[in-house]
Amino acid sequence: MEKFVINGKTRLEGEVIINGAKNAAVAILPATLLVNGICTIENLPNISDINIYCDILRTLGVKITKTAPNTVVVDTRDVNYIDAPLDMTSKFRASYYLIGALLGRCKRAVVGMPGGCKLGARPIDQHAKAFECLGAKVDIGQGKIVATTDGLVGNSIYLDIVSVGATINAILASVLAEGTTTIENVAKEPHIVDVANFLNTMGADIHGAGTDIIKINGVKELHGGTYSIVPDQIEAGTFMLAAVATRGDITIKNCITKHLDVLSAKIEEMGAHVEEISGDTLRVWCDKKPKCVNIKTLPYPGFPTDLQSQMGIVLATADGTSIVTESIWESRFQYTAELNKMGAKINAQGNVAFFDGVPELYGRPVSASDLRAGAALIIAGIAANGVTEVSNIEYIDRGYENIEDKFKALGADIKRVTE
Repeated sequence: MEKFVINGKTRLEGEVIINGAKNAAVAILPATLLVNGICTIENLPNISDINIYCDILRTLGVKITKTAPNTVVVDTRDVNYIDAPLDMTSKFRASYYLIGALLGRCKRAVVGMPGGCKLGARPIDQHAKAFECLGAKVDIGQGKIVATTDGLVGNSIYLDIVSVGATINAILASVLAEGTTTIENVAKEPHIVDVANFLNTMGADIHGAGTDIIKINGVKELHGGTYSIVPDQIEAGTFMLAAVATRGDITIKNCITKHLDVLSAKIEEMGAHVEEISGDTLRVWCDKKPKCVNIKTLPYPGFPTDLQSQMGIVLATADGTSIVTESIWESRFQYTAELNKMGAKINAQGNVAFFDGVPELYGRPVSASDLRAGAALIIAGIAANGVTEVSNIEYIDRGYENIEDKFKALGADIKRVTE
């Protein structure tokens, strides 16, 4: 088992380059199954979820060649196996994108029930509803999902809740379906737009991604091509909040500043500073104790749930009492118990947490409960007085490439050790 050991009370300064978006990459990789050809995927984050996905695709007959640290060539012409390995697909949530892709390409999919971070119930009923609207039969039980069809046909789909996963899966299943599909009450996150852009680059006919209604005109087949994944909005936000938490000064490069508008507004509301240097570069700095603010997580373009725990680190030492309402994941506040070990004063009650700002945090052994909580605890350790040990860092490796090296380059004293 590995852990991070951090000597804290460090002010972070310097530049950081953001990698490709994890949430886009884990949907675009299975989307290549819809292509009868060769795709070159650039700006692919080198993280454990991507490595697992590549291994799964290889079991399905896909040839994957890594031509650079963040570039792979994916040859899907010889896809020959439709039952994805259950032990691998059950390791992370995004494996369910294989269902939509395999239904479109092979008319059958068998995938393990999704795993990943333990953030609460992750129902897939809206995914199943979308597939059934298109003419598939879906059976869920014994730890797996089995979906079959004699041929998908375009239809109208209305999602009962705004779901990123169901929106993407409905798109994947509709691309090669006969006729036109209209999906309403969809999610609008940047990585959904990126998946649609990738598919359109390969010959799909998708309109409206990023709006309330997505329309897909089915095509006979997709061709190969080259595509670069969008920068990671959440990684960029993580380093923006690290600058505020450590009273630092960080320039974030290779980001899409528009995707970060709601976070930038909250950072400025706290009394810190955000300067847009260009359309892909931001500078964030903080020279005083931040003010308290209230946060409610919402689907995009609202405040992202994936930045809630990182914001919590800032609020733990802000001036006054902040209220955070978590409307997406019921177990997102698990990290607050670890933060309280470090001297924070946080009272989490259901989906609401009250953060009473304290003068400073103190280094302690803490454990990551999920991917984003792990990143937040790293920031807490850098800002805290003393030594912090963060365990369960396999969660962090699922979504951040070389995170300790990036923090080291900003001045942090952090090292990865084996217990």
